[in-house]
Parts: sequence; structure tokens; C-alpha cells
Amino acid sequence: MLQMSVLIAIGIAWQRFAPAHIPALAHRRALTDLVFYILLPALVLNVMWQAPLNITSIKISMTALSGIFTSLFLMWAIISLLSMSGLNISKPQKGALLIAGTFPNSTYLGLPVTAQVLGDWTQATVLKYDLFACTPMVLTVGVLIAHYFGDNKSDIHPFRELLKVPPLWALALAGLLNVANMPQPIPVHNALSILGGGVVPLMLIALGMSIRWDTIKLKYLPLLLPVSLVSLLIAPLVVCYVASALHVPTDTLTVSVILAAMPTMIFGIVLCERYQLDSGLYAAVVFLTTVLSIGTLTVWFNLTTSLFF
Repeated sequence: MLQMSVLIAIGIAWQRFAPAHIPALAHRRALTDLVFYILLPALVLNVMWQAPLNITSIKISMTALSGIFTSLFLMWAIISLLSMSGLNISKPQKGALLIAGTFPNSTYLGLPVTAQVLGDWTQATVLKYDLFACTPMVLTVGVLIAHYFGDNKSDIHPFRELLKVPPLWALALAGLLNVANMPQPIPVHNALSILGGGVVPLMLIALGMSIRWDTIKLKYLPLLLPVSLVSLLIAPLVVCYVASALHVPTDTLTVSVILAAMPTMIFGIVLCERYQLDSGLYAAVVFLTTVLSIGTLTVWFNLTTSLFF
């Protein structure tokens, strides 16, 4: 995390010193669009074309879903209790908190962290964890939550949103090629590797560009701390238990727990802006959980490696 903080710091600096003729927000969106529509699909196609698709893949999906649904239920219960205790939480804030506490940053931060700590072999597990569970849930359940609690009441079609996700199309193509035992030509592999190699550094820079210092306010603390507790501690504990119960291989279990312990996903800011949730509160959750995760990720890594290796 400390090594990768250099790239995150570049993103933070870019917010302040970006060329004036283009807003910093436009720079961030250009980077994320480049990754989302071109580089990440190339990485998915390259890795999943050759990755084993077996019972472990299903177990990875089940462990990821267990963490997501547990977090969603706990966040709903916590928000209900806080509201009953007299704390005034608006609907846009409730929606932002539910999304923030439910979905981890499994790709944008999970890929670089696991690759640096454990090696590039983790890419297949990360992509399965995200594309077999997190991304479909974000674009269905997450969109429904944002629509219900937000002020934007336009018609939505969650499953139609899934058809607009290039990494999922790349996953479908890679799955077909994988099942058909189609060999991957060396020139194609080299081209996809070059494109996929840009995913990690650009995602870290985009993460830095997404951090909003102005959102860190003391009035948010009663709302931020429960989210941090659920996403950084409880969710990975549930994933660890489920993965162990399903007899997931130890190396895959470690990766799954680390992914579950990732801070709040950045993509949720897009949902907040689109459906008029409290994007300031959401950005504050992203900042706080990202900072705290430097310590909690270290704890989870050492705990899983000591218990299962």
C-alpha cells in the first residue's frame, strides 16, 4: 500500500495542478472510461481465456456474495437503529451509506494490492470475485438502491445495465474460448498483455483523483464509523468463514478475504451523482475506509496466512 501510494499521490496532485483548460473531473472520467471500456476488458479477456473454470470459481462467487449480502443486511439494520435513536438521516444519505458499506473496491484496488503482495497469479481470482459477484450485484441491487433512495426517479432497467458493461462481454467471450479449448495466439496474448498492463497504474491514479478532502467532516463520524466497521472487519470475517466452510483452496481463500476487506468502491460515486444521493458523504466513506484499510488489510493478510498456511 505504501508503494502504491505514490501513484495515488499523483492522482491527488493532479486534482490540484491539472491544466486549467480541462476540469479535473473530466480527467478522472477520461481515465476511468479508458480503463472500463478498453484496458480492463483486455485484461479480462487475456486472463480468463486461460484461467481454469471449475468448482472453485463457483465457490469464489458464493463467498463474495456472502460478504455482499451480509454487509447489506447489517448496513440496513445499523441505519434503522441510528434513525430510531433520533439521528436525522436523509434518504439520499441512507442510499449512499447502503452502497458504501456493501460493495468493496475489489477491482480498482484489489488488483494492484493482491498482485503486489501475492503475485500476478491472483488476477484470475480477483476477476472472478468481481465479475461473478460484485459487478452484477452493483449494477442490479446497487442501482435499485440508488434509484429508491435518490431524487432521480427516471425509469431504470438493471439487467439492461449489465449489457452495457464491456468487462462482462469480455468475460463471456473469454469463457467461450476457454470452454472451447481455443489456444491463445502469441501476438494476441502480447497485445492483450500490453493493454492490460495499464489497468493497475491508471486505476491507482484515478483513485487518487477521486479522493475529496472537503468531505471529511466531524458531523459525518457517527455515520462513517459503522460503515468502516462493516466493510473492513465484519465482511472479510464472514467471507473467511464461508470460504473455509466451502473448503476453498488456501491461496484463493487469502485473496478472497483481502478483496472482501477492501475499502469502499469508487464506482459508487457515479451512482450517487447519477441518482442524486449524498455524494459528499459517500466520498468521505471512500477516503476514510481507504486510509484505515492500510492497517486492516495488513491484519487480514497476516491473519489468513498464519491460520491457513
